[in-house]
Amino acid sequence: MAGAETSLACAAVLGALNYPMRILLAEDNMMLANSLTQAMTQAGFTVDCMHDGRSADHLLATQDYALLILDLGLPRLDGLEVLRRLRHRRNRMPVLILTAHGSVEDRVRGLDLGADDYLAKPFDLSELEAARGR
Repeated sequence: MAGAETSLACAAVLGALNYPMRILLAEDNMMLANSLTQAMTQAGFTVDCMHDGRSADHLLATQDYALLILDLGLPRLDGLEVLRRLRHRRNRMPVLILTAHGSVEDRVRGLDLGADDYLAKPFDLSELEAARGR
C-alpha cells in the first residue's frame, strides 16, 4: 500500500502546483460514467473515460495516469484482465475497483491482482472520495 500512498502524495503535490490529477475511469454504464466524470471534473481532476476494457488497456499502455477507477464488468476485456495486464507491465498506479458484484470472491481476486481498494455498486460519491483519498 506504500506505493499507492506515494503515488497519491505525488498527485496531491502536482495538484497543488496547478497540475490536475489525471484519472482514467473505465466504466461501461454510460449514466454512471457521465456522473462520475462530471463530479470528478468539477472537483478539479482531469478524467479520461473508456467504456470497454480493450480501450482502457490501450490507454494504460500508452498514457500516464495517477489513478485508475476500474469496473470489473467491462465488455471486450474484463476489468480483472485489464488489472492483470497493468500489473504485468509493472505499473504500480493506484487502482480502485468498482463492481456490481460485491462478492467476497470478486474482492479477493481483485485485491490479489494488485487493486488498492474496492467499492461495490451502488455507492455514494462520498464513498468514492474517501476511497480515492486512501
